[in-house]
Amino acid sequence: TGEVSPSAIGNLAAQRVLKARRDDGSNQENGYRDTTNYQPVNTPDQLIDPNRWQPLRVPNGQGGFIVQQFVAPHWDQVRPFGLSSGSELRNEVAGMLKRYPTKHYVEQHSEVLRISAELDDRKKMIAEYWADGPGTPGPPGHWNVIAQYVSKRDSHDLDRDVKLFFVLNNALMDCSITAWDVKRYYDSVRPISAIRFLYAGKEVQAWGGPGRGTRTIDGATWHPYQPSTFVTPPGPEFVSAHSTISSAAAEVLKAFTGSNDYGASWKQPAGASLIEPDLTPSKPVTLSWETFTGAAQQAGMSRLFGGIHISDGNVGGLKLGQEVAKRAWDKAQTYFNGD
Repeated sequence: TGEVSPSAIGNLAAQRVLKARRDDGSNQENGYRDTTNYQPVNTPDQLIDPNRWQPLRVPNGQGGFIVQQFVAPHWDQVRPFGLSSGSELRNEVAGMLKRYPTKHYVEQHSEVLRISAELDDRKKMIAEYWADGPGTPGPPGHWNVIAQYVSKRDSHDLDRDVKLFFVLNNALMDCSITAWDVKRYYDSVRPISAIRFLYAGKEVQAWGGPGRGTRTIDGATWHPYQPSTFVTPPGPEFVSAHSTISSAAAEVLKAFTGSNDYGASWKQPAGASLIEPDLTPSKPVTLSWETFTGAAQQAGMSRLFGGIHISDGNVGGLKLGQEVAKRAWDKAQTYFNGD
């Protein structure tokens, strides 16, 4: 009986989505609080097990500190879109993560330390561009912005946009679920804890903090290239969620457009760094991406430049993302084709 405004339709659709997901395992009704009673093995003051995640005591920016809590450790229990369960792809990365005291464990963290010592303006800007930390839309939002660029580039109509963002965001949701399943299963140590454990009392070369460049420090004081208030995300290392999400998004965009061509760039003015303001970069830095795959791989490497992940976490995440994208894409086609 008359016109219905687009905003009213949008609000109705949003309410239906929320209602449909109300009992999806996320504990939406209670602010997404943990339903599994996860308890870390380590404490902020003692690394009891060098293989397991350690919550950190982090400055709150107001003169005090907070102790990290694993964000949403129950997320592996959320109902996925294209997967049968959050654990469906766990075997895809089985055996990849090596534990202390293996040589591989030491080599993986030594690599992060070496990368820290070799940081230049470009690597720092890659770390910052893909960081997507607190106060940002996060990695899923970042790839939605990229999808918006593709929509404008390819002159999408509403029908194509509905399909693109439907399959993209269902894939990204499944990435969060499967990545959190692996994180919870392995409960693996972050580089900051492992490096401080391995190199305590030893002189190492590394980034020395904002404006201090590469210098000799005690390994026990190593700090990743991150803000002091967000030194490392609150949760286990393996696998990298950034890598999982980026890989899946790249695969979806490739499949949807029928091409790997991306063709975008981003320019950081001199001195515009958030971590080293007024100092870095010394000259403008431009990042450019010919392909979606190249962008995803750079996003994964950014976590090593930022000192947040080891190579295994990145490679495992990239692999998981590809598998998630395949399943989300196939499931979405059943909706698009009316099956």
